[in-house]
Amino acid sequence: MSEMRVIGIRVEQPQNQPVLLLRESDGDRYLPIWIGQTEASAIALEQQGVQPPRPLTHDLIRDIVTALGHTLKEVRIVDLQEGTFYADLVFEKNIRVSARPSDSVAIALRAGVPIFAEEAVLAEAGLIMPDESEDEVEKFKEFLESVSPDDFKATDG
Repeated sequence: MSEMRVIGIRVEQPQNQPVLLLRESDGDRYLPIWIGQTEASAIALEQQGVQPPRPLTHDLIRDIVTALGHTLKEVRIVDLQEGTFYADLVFEKNIRVSARPSDSVAIALRAGVPIFAEEAVLAEAGLIMPDESEDEVEKFKEFLESVSPDDFKATDG
């Protein structure tokens, strides 16, 4: 299992599909996850430090967990099946709640907890981008031009 950091949200053209880009904290693999507009906005707002006047859904979830006396320990991206990623919210006493990775990452950012990806997920969908003098945004733009969601669908073979 590898700890991941959130690079950011990008938009794949021409479909205007948001992509969440994660990168191994101590490695070279990137993990792109196509997500919905709402979750993309929630992640981007948190990364930019924007505080809405009223709690958004992911803020509310964090606040409910805290109010009930629980602690989110980490988020794990645990599986990839037929192009769909799966994640777990991991609480104290190893209590796990299954969730979409996009929601999980939005909550993890708000709670300040680490995000991990299982090795099997990284082996299947992780991408190594050459480490050149370009910054990560430029490398990601190039990556988006060469890949589509269909590239992550399981094939028989």
